[in-house]
Amino acid sequence: MHFAVIGTTLGLVCAGTITSHAATINFDALADGDSVTTQYPGLTFANTIVLSAGISLNEFEFPPHSGSNVVSDNGGPIAIAFSTPVTSVSGFFTYLVPLNLTGYDASNNPVATAASAFQSNLALSGDPGSSPNEPLILVFASGISRVTMQGGSGGGSFVLDDLSYSPVASSGVPEPSTGLLAACALLCAAAARSAATPRDARERKP
Repeated sequence: MHFAVIGTTLGLVCAGTITSHAATINFDALADGDSVTTQYPGLTFANTIVLSAGISLNEFEFPPHSGSNVVSDNGGPIAIAFSTPVTSVSGFFTYLVPLNLTGYDASNNPVATAASAFQSNLALSGDPGSSPNEPLILVFASGISRVTMQGGSGGGSFVLDDLSYSPVASSGVPEPSTGLLAACALLCAAAARSAATPRDARERKP
């Protein structure tokens, strides 16, 4: 079993089970080839493009976690800025190169990191023991204001589906503890795993 815990950050977790207040974006309301920027209130994306199964997505190697759309890194790492800090950010990732996530606080200090468990987890040609749609999470109880998701420098190296995030709890509402988040992560990590020449996330048609 492979999972990473760095500071308050957990490498693997079941996204969406962290807290009942988590919001999830599946990107299915957008069209193939759309650049994702400010379509979702409170979030600003950079270097992010929509790929759709049956159109531009190579879904045989990069199957969506849900629906038919995913987003991919386009010309650089995906960056997401939150207008209101969040305690956790998670998603399901399929990648052809190692993937690193970093969360920053409001002062732009790195406060959480997570790394992929494998060099590649493509559905057909990923590393032995890997599976597509690996869950990764960043957690920082005091609030994450921005995240970066770094694969290959030129982009087209990974896809993200079902992005989830949990806003910092308002006064009077208890936040989930880091220990609870860790327990959830370990339970979910223990429940997942199964096996299968790297390709770009985009479908290459003759």
